[in-house]
Amino acid sequence: FIENIMLWAGENLRQILEPHSPALSHLVTKGLMPGIGGVLVFVPQIFLLFLFLVLLEESGYMARVSYLMDRNLKRIGLNGKSIVPMLGGFACAVPAIAATRNIVSWKERLSTIMVLPLMSCSARLPVYALLIAAFIPDRDVGIFNLQGLVLFALYFTGIISALLVAYVIKRWQGASDQHLLMLELPDYQWPNPLNLLVGLYDRTRIFLERVGGIILAMVVLLWFLSTYPAPPPGATAPAIEYSFAGQIGKALAVVLEPIGFNWQIAIALVPGLAAREIAVGALGTVYALSGSEEAVTGALATTISAEWSLATALALLAWYVFAPQCLATLAVVKRETGGWRHPLMMATYLFALAYVAAFVTYRLTLILMGA
Repeated sequence: FIENIMLWAGENLRQILEPHSPALSHLVTKGLMPGIGGVLVFVPQIFLLFLFLVLLEESGYMARVSYLMDRNLKRIGLNGKSIVPMLGGFACAVPAIAATRNIVSWKERLSTIMVLPLMSCSARLPVYALLIAAFIPDRDVGIFNLQGLVLFALYFTGIISALLVAYVIKRWQGASDQHLLMLELPDYQWPNPLNLLVGLYDRTRIFLERVGGIILAMVVLLWFLSTYPAPPPGATAPAIEYSFAGQIGKALAVVLEPIGFNWQIAIALVPGLAAREIAVGALGTVYALSGSEEAVTGALATTISAEWSLATALALLAWYVFAPQCLATLAVVKRETGGWRHPLMMATYLFALAYVAAFVTYRLTLILMGA
């Protein structure tokens, strides 16, 4: 419904603006409106994920999860209360990082913050869905679906990696200032409707304020980078190859070539650092696809399945398991830790993990395929 509304509004604006200013019409209909639509289309998914998390909290179950997990999490330098932001990280890391404030120990809180980006947030799902649909056969393996198994493996890899990184941080920090877990176990109860609505409103508002503006800005910036400069007279290649985005992508492709990424992927990774979910739209722009989100995704799956190798697709999936969260996440880490030291450390180790994981995945796939 939201997507159709945005398409209808964009077409009407195009008819009004194009006779007076084609450049402004192109900016609004190809840059601004897709940016707003990209934010609003994602809100229902965030809303549903937060709904179930708030239900768990309001029912009294989340406190019991913290109690049950405390002993095991302390072995790797975390805290029973770490489980709440870690579960929240599956929806969005921005409010999850803010939720670490109830962890008393600074070291345990910092460890929790540093591993939260490894929890597969919902912004990864559009990328996972595109690549799995394009390259993984839709068939059964025993009682399971192969595509479902691959998706589960991606989530499981992120969780195991988070636990291993937390253990490494514990060993690196040395003696810990761990505190005993003290919390009240509330009675099991039906969630209070008012508390449920307030919790949903706050989390959705935080998403729109912290992430929505960045998504919108990056979509508009990508439009500019992919539109200018215009192709020279007589150009035969796609217009984007002559643009700033094409030039940036080709420069990054030199660094990313060992892990099987081409310049089209390199271009999509740039806005993908701002917000992962717009990487699919960025690929659609790179391959000059247009239409509704569903139409672009379907056409894009057909295009990349013909042009990319399986090794490249699997390497990109591995990259997205580890690659740094959106810029809003790094900004929140900076706010919560009081400086740029920890956000920069987070980005550095995540980039290193992403590159190594993509490299190993790409090379092993080539070997197994006999390439």
